[in-house]
Amino acid sequence: MGSVKRRAFSSALVLALAVPLLTTSASAVEGAPDWAYAMAHELMSPYCPGRTLAECPSPNAAELRFWILNQAAAGVSEEEVREMLAQRFGDVLLAAPRAEGWGLSAYAVPIAAFVVGLPIALWVIRRLTGGGGEPEKPAAPSSEPKAPVDPELERQLERELAEY
Repeated sequence: MGSVKRRAFSSALVLALAVPLLTTSASAVEGAPDWAYAMAHELMSPYCPGRTLAECPSPNAAELRFWILNQAAAGVSEEEVREMLAQRFGDVLLAAPRAEGWGLSAYAVPIAAFVVGLPIALWVIRRLTGGGGEPEKPAAPSSEPKAPVDPELERQLERELAEY
């Protein structure tokens, strides 16, 4: 019976201490500008690869979102928050690589592959479809005599055409 009372007392104590913390943090977030909420949708999560910070279910991601909101509510500018995050996490937070240095290859390689590959693909298609050369000329009438047609076959053809 004593342990039940201790558990109830400790639960009440934790709740009594947590409520002021929750109200303080909630009121601090209320003053956060819109860019702080949008930033969580723009940045990639360092805790959930392939997901934005807003989509990541990790408690660490929730803590980072809350940190961004608190910084914004405290009056820190968006650029300063981005700089602090870049110092802490580097380029992991970027949804697309920077168009400088090694990250430039992410943009240059697909463009180069398209420029080189398109003429090759067109050449292959033209070769496979038989296009690309001069159009074939109709065959000239032959001077060779035609083989005689069986009169029975001609009559059968006429009957079948008439029935059709």
